[in-house]
Amino acid sequence: MCEIFGVTAARRIRVNELLHTFFSHSTEHRNGWGLVLLDDQPVSIEKEPKRALDSLYLQNRLKSSIETARCLAHIRRATIGDVCPANTHPFSRQDDSGRTWILAHNGTIFDSEILAPYQYVQEGATDSERILLYLVDEVNRLYREQGAPLGKDQRIGIVEKAARSIAPENKLNFLLSDGDFLYVHKNEAGTLFQKETEDGVIFSTRPLDDGGWTEVPGNQLFVYRDGKLIYTGARHEGTYVHSEEKLKLLYFAYSGL
Repeated sequence: MCEIFGVTAARRIRVNELLHTFFSHSTEHRNGWGLVLLDDQPVSIEKEPKRALDSLYLQNRLKSSIETARCLAHIRRATIGDVCPANTHPFSRQDDSGRTWILAHNGTIFDSEILAPYQYVQEGATDSERILLYLVDEVNRLYREQGAPLGKDQRIGIVEKAARSIAPENKLNFLLSDGDFLYVHKNEAGTLFQKETEDGVIFSTRPLDDGGWTEVPGNQLFVYRDGKLIYTGARHEGTYVHSEEKLKLLYFAYSGL
C-alpha cells in the first residue's frame, strides 16, 4: 500500500519536520514520492518514481524552509502499475471549467464497474488515477448540463457519491483537493490519523510525532477549507478489511499469471 499526508490551515505553517518523518517511511514504501503545495496558482507537483530516501532532490528540498497552508504528499508501495512517472502520486487533472483537482490515494480497487473503463484512457496504469478521472468526468458532465462551473454543494455531492459507490469491497483512503477544499475519506481501521492545531489540521497515514493525533472516523466524507471543517457526510457501510488473498488474486490478474 501507500501513505498519504495533507495539511489544511488558515495560515502557512512550517512542515519540514513533519515531511522529514513522513518521507522516512519510504523504507517500506520504496516506489515513488510526491509533494504538492497548493498555496499558489498554478500548482506544481514535485515527484519522482524512486524511494524518497534516495532522492537527492528531495533531500535538498527539505533543507530549505517549506511553509504551506495547503499541501499533499505521498509515498508509494506499488500494487498496480510499474514504477514510473505516470504511476507516481499525486495525480492531477483539470476540469472543463479550469479547476485543477489533485488526488493522493492509499488503497486498492479490487472491483469497480464505474472505474473499469478508465483503464483504456489513463496515462499510467494505477487504479488511483482512475478514481480521479472518474471524478473529473462527473464534474464535466454536470458542467456541460448546466453551462456554468459547479458550486460548493455540487462538488461535494459528486465526491461523496463517488466515495459511497467505490468504497464497498475496496480500500479507499484519499486526500483530494479541488483548489478550494480538502476532501478526506478512509474506510479501513487504523489507516488515517489527524492532528488539530491552532491553525488547522494535519493528516497522515501514521502519526508523525508523539502528541495530539486521533484516528479519522471511517466510512464518511469530511471536507475542509482553510483548516475548518465545513462538511461531514453521512456514514456508509463500505468498510474495508485487509485480505492477503484478495491482494494475491489482484497481483495475478495484473501480471497475467
